[in-house]
Amino acid sequence: MAAVIGVAAVAAAAFLAVGGGSGPNGPRALTSDEVNRLAMTRFRNYQAHGRAVTITVPGTAGRLIVTGSVDYQRKIGYGVVHGTGRDTSSDGLIEWTARSVFVHPMANAPAHAPASPPRSGWYGRPLQSSGSSLDSSLSIALGLGSDRPDNAQLLPQNGAAWLGRDQVDGHRVDVMTGPSSRDRSGTAGSVRYWVGSDGTMYRVRVSVGSESQPVVIDFDTQKYIPVKPVPGVTPTQ
Repeated sequence: MAAVIGVAAVAAAAFLAVGGGSGPNGPRALTSDEVNRLAMTRFRNYQAHGRAVTITVPGTAGRLIVTGSVDYQRKIGYGVVHGTGRDTSSDGLIEWTARSVFVHPMANAPAHAPASPPRSGWYGRPLQSSGSSLDSSLSIALGLGSDRPDNAQLLPQNGAAWLGRDQVDGHRVDVMTGPSSRDRSGTAGSVRYWVGSDGTMYRVRVSVGSESQPVVIDFDTQKYIPVKPVPGVTPTQ
């Protein structure tokens, strides 16, 4: 799907995420209805203004789980990070844009980020375009919204396919693949989308770099909380 991943280096690193959701009849070409839903799915996120997300980030030292919200109109995300199967050195609050990451370390991070970010204790850095599975995952999450539908005519020409049917939190979905970048230079089928009957995106899965496990982004995993900028910081897209 055009521009699904907002950073070219991420797109180039994306490979097919194998497993889960495929039915006995897939892969096959998309029907016209499926093409239209896949073309609309990022626009649906933009129309919703923002979505609640849980981002599962792979890593050799254990996974990171980011629980929070992404504002798809302002291109900014905010949430809390917890390590699983690893130490707690990365735990805390996080806010990010396409260019910057701000972290607020916390020894006992809450289950959900507070509605208003703390006024102090933040550390900022540039978002890395490569070499960090966390930053790649944050970039992917931001790229899953667009202010216009994708070109439905181009999707079948660039490798989009139907893989099967599945359920996500009680929602019946179709699992589809699509091209990974605006210029479609990535491997066709490098991203998997779990898409509902109205084009709503419920899950996305994509591999990054040399990690053996894919990034998984689940939507509507908790209540959406509007994203407020870190005090004193103007979001930069």
